Amino acid sequence: MVQKFINKNYEIVPFEKNADVYIVNTCTVTSISDKKSRQFLRKAKQQNNNAIVVAVGCYAEVAKEELAKVKEIDLVLGNNEKTYIVEHIENFLQNRLDINCIVSDVNKQKEYLDFGITTYTEKTRSIVKVQDGCNNFCTYCMIPYARGRIRSRKPDSILDEVKQIVSQGIKEVVITGIHIASYGKDFENNYRLIDLLEEMNKISGLKRIRLGSLEPNLITSEFIERLKKLDKVCNHFHLSLQSGCDETLKRMNRKYGTTDFRKVVNLLRENFPNVALTTDIIVGFPGETEEEFETTYNFLKEIKFAKMHVFKYSVRKGTVAEKMPNQISPEIKEERSHKLLELSLKNETEFLEQFLDKTVEVLFEEKEEEYYKGHTTNYMVVNAKGNNLENNIKNVKINKIDGLELLGTIAM
Repeated sequence: MVQKFINKNYEIVPFEKNADVYIVNTCTVTSISDKKSRQFLRKAKQQNNNAIVVAVGCYAEVAKEELAKVKEIDLVLGNNEKTYIVEHIENFLQNRLDINCIVSDVNKQKEYLDFGITTYTEKTRSIVKVQDGCNNFCTYCMIPYARGRIRSRKPDSILDEVKQIVSQGIKEVVITGIHIASYGKDFENNYRLIDLLEEMNKISGLKRIRLGSLEPNLITSEFIERLKKLDKVCNHFHLSLQSGCDETLKRMNRKYGTTDFRKVVNLLRENFPNVALTTDIIVGFPGETEEEFETTYNFLKEIKFAKMHVFKYSVRKGTVAEKMPNQISPEIKEERSHKLLELSLKNETEFLEQFLDKTVEVLFEEKEEEYYKGHTTNYMVVNAKGNNLENNIKNVKINKIDGLELLGTIAM
């Protein structure tokens, strides 16, 4: 969206500065997301009462009537409307229409709405969206309602965008989507994510391909055999687990169990040296007993993720889980969250300790005071001193751990 405005000669300013148009790309993954979206929308109008304030995205998609009544919001646009966001806003500015809500039914959308090649990046990596929508209908999740069914972007469009990114000197791309494991399932041929990655790996000048969140069911022996031959794919995999207890997973309507997940973890660790495995966990899901939580805790202790993102279950109106019995109290959620965050910190520290006195490859992104900061292929943050390191890949010998980041010296 930013790039579309740049292409039309608009000036992009930080949110905190005075602007003529404020756009809030809303999220609805949790009730906290909804709240933050509303806060930003109101804050925008406070900064400039004469500005046009636009709500777009997932919260706008599922709560259009609610947002259309908020006095601080001038225009509400759904996810499909992002593709023509400049035109929608210009039309509103010119005509000051009474209709301030334009949200088409995303669930009727059959094909991927392609933004075209409009890559916008401020750093040394670019995010490339390859897919939208989800068919899983996990019992806690609003995403299928906000994003619709799975729709895959055409391979040629993706590869053309990656080539354009590389031509700008960007060395790393992050492959993302709502459910990238389902990429290609809506195509009539048998073209899948691994086929796309194999073609992407051939692009000259591209140094790293990083994968976004993956469903464990994607990781099969055949997938691994093909993936490990791709030298540009980063050894960092974010596997969406949500719970380490089979009974909880069933209530969540997840399509795997802990036995399947354990096999996936073993496959990845056997085939990718120094691999970092990260995950998402929900605590306090309806019906999660103390015994179920302990089962999750012990499973996470066994797997030893390099990092865990811990979320307290949030009731989403309209989902199956909203009506489930035995909702968990906020106090218990907080207690369980704290326990998992402590475990995550311990595991992350132990993961980093493995790399002390070792040499790692770092893509440097920016300078902060006297140090340049960058990431390894397995997504560890590394700081080192040097000259003109931004957007350069260097070998760095790790000397110490500083918090949850590494300090090192450029290897000569």
